[in-house]
Amino acid sequence: MRAGEWAGRTLDEVAAEDPEALHAWLTDPDFAPPGGESVTGLVARAGAWLASLEPGAHRVEAADQAFVRAAVVHALDLPVAAFWRLDARPRTAVELSGRAGRWNLRIGTPEGAARN
Repeated sequence: MRAGEWAGRTLDEVAAEDPEALHAWLTDPDFAPPGGESVTGLVARAGAWLASLEPGAHRVEAADQAFVRAAVVHALDLPVAAFWRLDARPRTAVELSGRAGRWNLRIGTPEGAARN
């Protein structure tokens, strides 16, 4: 996620400086931090990336946790508000299969053991 002026800062630091803006970012998917990207925008960007993939192609990507959550929200057609309810742990595999318009999520794939 493009955090704009908040990049590199903890949530506690942002909350101390601008609690209203942080609250808006965590509760309004259309709110973007100063110079940053909204959750809605991130989900749209992840969706465009998923749509660009060739059907049937197998790819392994290293992605930021926020991008992984956004891709899952898009792929499963979840409400954008679900973004904050998903945890994507660092260095774990998340597998989406299918194609644009119909994605499946494989849960529990061990790291480094993605299916071919």
